[in-house]
Amino acid sequence: MAWKNSGLMQTCSFLLLLILFLPCETTSSILTVNGKTENYVLDTQLGFQESLKCVVQNHTNEEELLWYREEETVDLKSGNKINSSSICVSSISENDNGVTFTCKLRRNQSVSISVVLNVIFPPFLSGDDFQTVEEGSNAKLVCNVKSNPQAQMMWYKNSGILSLEKNSHQVQQTSESLQLSITKVRKSDNGTYNCIANSALKTETKDFHLIVTDRAVGVPKEPIIAACVVIFLTLCFGLIARRKRIMKLCIKDKDPQSQTAL
Repeated sequence: MAWKNSGLMQTCSFLLLLILFLPCETTSSILTVNGKTENYVLDTQLGFQESLKCVVQNHTNEEELLWYREEETVDLKSGNKINSSSICVSSISENDNGVTFTCKLRRNQSVSISVVLNVIFPPFLSGDDFQTVEEGSNAKLVCNVKSNPQAQMMWYKNSGILSLEKNSHQVQQTSESLQLSITKVRKSDNGTYNCIANSALKTETKDFHLIVTDRAVGVPKEPIIAACVVIFLTLCFGLIARRKRIMKLCIKDKDPQSQTAL
């Protein structure tokens, strides 16, 4: 019994030593970007330049790194891949807002860290400045907006508060636009509509000019069609009425020829 216990102890000791001396994989390696060990949001502004440095921590062997902008790979020089890698985002614009940059281990891409750009910028407004509509038709004014943080939007008319009529005016706002729909436009809707965006950085205004023209007087089709039908029928009846006379003239023209032949 003692011999069996001794053999068991030797086997356990051997397994323990084997586990201890197995080559260690670098799965415990972690990545940092600008010294941060977790995903984070980087606040920046228009025109700024931001540098992102990714470093492998706790590695025993050389590790190659990859950078991604959203789903696209960032081209890196050969000396900017091993154990640490830096990229530079220059001339930051409003289009860079919300873009994600991710650093990954090539060997194990599940090891990664991401940075999201939060670009702060005042409101930018755009849209069709002039719109001409016929009285009685529908009109829609669309004020496109880009802003971070999101701006508070409102419509004015001729620099005064716009009175919205329940069955005529409808306002719809999204994160990207402010829309004003007018049903059955009237002459009183003619004027300049002011789209106002108010943020903590700036208040921006854009004017939209709505020109309401007189309702076009259309020529009724029914009387014209009826007149054409009447004229056609009159011609048909006239031809029928003169058919006998035309036939008689044709017979008279043939008689002299028959007599000559005799």
